[in-house]
Amino acid sequence: MEFSNRLKSLPPQFFATLVQKVSAALEEGRDVINLGQGNPDQPTPEHIVKALQSASANPQNHKYSPFRGIAELKQAASNYYKREFNVDVDPNTEVAIMFGTKIGLVELPLALMNENDLMLLPDPGYPDYLSGVGLASVQYETMPLLEKNGFLPDYKMLSEEQKQLAKLMYLNYPNNPTGATATKEFFEETVQLAKESNITIVHDFAYGAIGYDGIKPVSFLQADGAKDVGVEMYTLSKTYNMAGWRVGFAVGNKQIIEAINLIQDHLFVSLFPAVQHAAAVALNESQACVHELVSLYEGRRNTLVDACAKIGWDIQAPKGSFFAWLPVAKGYTSETFADLLLEKADVVVAAGIGFGSFGEGYVRVGLLVDEDRLKEAIARIEKLNLF
Repeated sequence: MEFSNRLKSLPPQFFATLVQKVSAALEEGRDVINLGQGNPDQPTPEHIVKALQSASANPQNHKYSPFRGIAELKQAASNYYKREFNVDVDPNTEVAIMFGTKIGLVELPLALMNENDLMLLPDPGYPDYLSGVGLASVQYETMPLLEKNGFLPDYKMLSEEQKQLAKLMYLNYPNNPTGATATKEFFEETVQLAKESNITIVHDFAYGAIGYDGIKPVSFLQADGAKDVGVEMYTLSKTYNMAGWRVGFAVGNKQIIEAINLIQDHLFVSLFPAVQHAAAVALNESQACVHELVSLYEGRRNTLVDACAKIGWDIQAPKGSFFAWLPVAKGYTSETFADLLLEKADVVVAAGIGFGSFGEGYVRVGLLVDEDRLKEAIARIEKLNLF
């Protein structure tokens, strides 16, 4: 039996290759410090776990969910956006429930684009955006995210042809992998471009709760007219350490929400109702756990920045997300530098080239180990005399 051409067109799974390298090192019995992962290391808050335990004991939740999710969770998403961002969202027509936002990001080109249509992607960017490109058999071009521009795309660099042909654009702030954040003014510029060029905008807001130095990340929907041109995707994976629970939602433009719901009508019967009830509790109840989590990450960020400064590694402190974007040592590519750190220091980082051609020259570090392990990782790197 031969794989379909569609399946053959999919890109290699970057993170799967990274996991294989880490597993091989661990099997050798090495004390590996894994800074290359994007998996939250803290447990889901206890009150959310208890909500799931209670909801899972209710026989009503053992039945099929409504195809488009339960009303309680859609209302909770609406409540969350009003409370956190002062954005009004109609729970009935402007919310789509998803099995985590990765599925939404991958399925949306199938729902909105025809074969060979053009989409615009950030570079560097989340590698799985390309999965949607392959499955939908569409074309893509990239928008460079450069340090001199604060890792924001410069729309003046788009050609008239790109603006004319592009149907869909993905953005992601706070950004994976760079840790950069966006402003309301940037999103307003994005809305203007979208309206002038008839481009649909999808903002991946996976790290929407994680901002530093007292500055809260900006929602795309806070820009005037954002709901006219696009949607925002929000996952509970990072905000509440619920990565394994697979629950997220899209909010915004009614037509795009309907497109997501329609394609999912054919792919799924929504997620386990008990998980949806617990997710509603997470969104509706006290957000103290979120504030504590952001404080934890900020402490780790500061520890990393200070430790790097002491060994002469000149890095920029990320403004959001739980990632830092670090320049490689002179004379190395991102891959050879990452391989060196694993081989000689037992420290895992993610090579920047895995996030796109403009990721070359950097490695991504996750703030997903405790401060002592971060200090130990940098101390090991110091012994290599690279800086």
